[in-house]
Amino acid sequence: MGCFFSKKSKRKAKEEQTPTALESNAGSNSVPLGSSSDEAPKQYSWDTREKVDPKDYMLNGLKDTTVGRLPGTLKGQQLVIQDCENCNIFVFDHSATITVDDCVNCRIFLGPVKGSVFFRDCKDVHCVVACQQFRTRDCKKMEVFLCCATQPIIESSTGMRFGCFQFYYPELAFHFKDAGLSIFNNNWSNVHDFTPVSGENNWSLLAETAAVLDSVPPPGPESEFKAVRVSGDASRSIVPLTRGGRRKDSEESCLFVFFAGDYTTANARKLIDAMIEKGFLLIQTKEVAMRPEDVKRVFQNDNADLLEWSTKGSVTALELNGDGVVDACRTIANEVFNGSKVFVSENKSTSSRDVDNFFNFADMQMGL
Repeated sequence: MGCFFSKKSKRKAKEEQTPTALESNAGSNSVPLGSSSDEAPKQYSWDTREKVDPKDYMLNGLKDTTVGRLPGTLKGQQLVIQDCENCNIFVFDHSATITVDDCVNCRIFLGPVKGSVFFRDCKDVHCVVACQQFRTRDCKKMEVFLCCATQPIIESSTGMRFGCFQFYYPELAFHFKDAGLSIFNNNWSNVHDFTPVSGENNWSLLAETAAVLDSVPPPGPESEFKAVRVSGDASRSIVPLTRGGRRKDSEESCLFVFFAGDYTTANARKLIDAMIEKGFLLIQTKEVAMRPEDVKRVFQNDNADLLEWSTKGSVTALELNGDGVVDACRTIANEVFNGSKVFVSENKSTSSRDVDNFFNFADMQMGL
């Protein structure tokens, strides 16, 4: 027992007498552990964020001028426009949300907005807008060329007139994608008046001949936006020009649906151009996801290929209108799109049902 304790005591005493490596290397200028003057301060994610000046995202109190944002300058931030008079305002970029307050006699173009666009207390404003949600309150005499993914809403507003979005500049397609908007989801004509007045109509549709650049002229040669190549030609518009559900010239409509593929958008645009050239009308379009059970219910079709293709991505649907449109659609489907997976109304007697079934389903899916 004595030997055991003797050895332990000797080892402990030796350890207490031997300096550690840290103590041996410490000089007269040493500092305690964790207090080194060379240690870098800890950085957090908010320390590395780009500093944002709120003034860069506000257009306030302007008069008789041309202002806005060039492509690549807003980059998904929100924007506030307020107290502007007799101004030309061009936002050639995508953004998160935009509010427009107390503006009078202005021409406004707003590039794709991921969220909402809200006009309040505005008068005599002409605008071109693409957004997820559109709303006005206490506004008077507005012309709006609109692409809106959901149902536009007006509240306590009068003299409101709506047309389909018609616009092009080179970066616009990319800005739609960055904002998460589909060019085929446009409810511009399906306006809801939150405060209707008995015997009065607070809103109407613009004439079909209305030209967007007559309402919102392009930037002048003296402005900083002159380099942006703008077009109001409906044939070049990123968003297809639709007539709206109230403007059918014929009782015959056809449902034409493209299932997901590498060239779905290009094929849809090719079909639209071909059918317009033949004199038919594009009434409405939708892009929406479908499950196999949705395909069975909406198309009343158990085709195994359609069920499989519905799982590959969203479908793009078009309603085309005009006497003989069903036969014309089936012909072009066989001659031009026989390599693509499509659904086309089978005959005139079932085509109206096809249209109603699909677009009612799409509206429910999108919460309209």
